[in-house]
Amino acid sequence: MNGHSIRLSGADLVALGSGALWWPARGLLCVSDLHLGKSERIARRGGGPLPPYDTRATLDRLAADLAACNPRIVACIGDSFDDLEAASTLPEDERLWIARLQAGREWIWIEGNHDPGPVALGGAHLAELQVGALTLRHIADPATSGEVSGHYHPKIRLRLRGRSIARPAFLVDRDRMILPAYGAYTGGLHSHDAALCDLMRPDAIALVTGPSVHPVPMPRG
Repeated sequence: MNGHSIRLSGADLVALGSGALWWPARGLLCVSDLHLGKSERIARRGGGPLPPYDTRATLDRLAADLAACNPRIVACIGDSFDDLEAASTLPEDERLWIARLQAGREWIWIEGNHDPGPVALGGAHLAELQVGALTLRHIADPATSGEVSGHYHPKIRLRLRGRSIARPAFLVDRDRMILPAYGAYTGGLHSHDAALCDLMRPDAIALVTGPSVHPVPMPRG
C-alpha cells in the first residue's frame, strides 16, 4: 500500500498517496473535500464549462482505496458535495455507484461549509465524529488537540527536474492533521498561507501525496 505511517494522539494512521487517511486498528478510512458535482455546480451558476467527469474520477479513486483497505467505516469529513443542490441532482448512475460503495459499511457524512445539511444518499450525517482520542471535523479548531480535519485543501510547491510543481499534501503536527482535498477538480491553499501557518506548529511536517508519500518540513515561505 502506498502510504506513510504517522502517529497522532496515540493513533497509528497511514496517510495514503491518494489523499485518504487509513486507520487500520479502527478499520476506518477518512477522506475530505470530495466536492462531488463541482462541474455541474459551476455550469449551473454561469461559470465556464468543465469536463463533466469530476465525480466519476473521484469515485474511481475512492473505489480503489476501498478495495485496497476494505474499511468497516468510511468518514467523509465535509464538503463531500460542492453544494446541497449538487447532492440532490447527482445522476442516477452516480447515486447507485455511491450506494454500492456504501454497502456493508458504516458510512458517515460530516457536514462542511459547502454541504451543511443532510444528504439523502444513505449513511449517517454528523457535525463531527469522536473516535477514540481523535475528533474528525471539517474545519480545524485551534483549541482542539487530537484532531483530523480538511477544508483548506493544503498543497505545497516542489522543485522537480528543474520545474516548480504544486502537490496536495497532508499537514501534521502533534495536535492535528489537515487532509488534502480528495476531489478531482479541487484547488488548494499553499502551506505558507497565514491561515495554515497560524494553525500548525513550527515543527509541522507535510506529507506530499502522489505515487509515493514523502514527508518534508512544512514549507512556510
